[in-house]
Amino acid sequence: MSSTPVPYPVNLCLSGQRVLVVGGGPVAARKVEALLRAGAAVTVVAPAAVDAIAQHPEVTWQPRGYLRGEAGSYRLVVTATDNPAVNSGVARDCEAANVFVNSADDPANCTFTLPSVARRGDLQVAVSSGGRSPALARWLRQRIEREIDSGYAALLELLSEARAEAKARFGTSEVTGWDTALDDGLLELVRVGRTDEARSLLRRHLALDTPEAARAEAMAS
Repeated sequence: MSSTPVPYPVNLCLSGQRVLVVGGGPVAARKVEALLRAGAAVTVVAPAAVDAIAQHPEVTWQPRGYLRGEAGSYRLVVTATDNPAVNSGVARDCEAANVFVNSADDPANCTFTLPSVARRGDLQVAVSSGGRSPALARWLRQRIEREIDSGYAALLELLSEARAEAKARFGTSEVTGWDTALDDGLLELVRVGRTDEARSLLRRHLALDTPEAARAEAMAS
């Protein structure tokens, strides 16, 4: 095992959570966009802000500088200013208040880093360099985006549906058959619109239509 700690990857559930973004430029706007997509309640503090922030109906923009200590009132903080003193001051406040903070392009003032993410519907593939090379993470993400087409989003919906049924019938979704189903052409069927055929194939692999499945369902009811 490496003696150097590595970042622990997580997906944060930020729906309805208060998040502070310090900075009002284009970089801050990109951070705000991602946070809003996650359902966060975003407040931006910056003397000036680009239109994507200032005119966004879901953003609370306070046209002023950061006030010492205010980071402690938020669940998560992101800084995106070109002022190292501001970024480090916010980071100190976050450390004192046990609030996680990300400082754009400033790993020394981060307690978490942001991966480069490829998205297709609810499917997300994140690439992280641990803050060491955002350029490499971005380059890899772009390669992944070329591979992951809209068929993956449709496949995810099909798998999610089957997972819910397996859990209801067997008490767990950790059943055999997932890997063999995915290796048996599910994606290709979904891509060409043969969704019903893909669903039947998946159900066979998961044994959802077997007498054993029916008996398990009856016993659970």
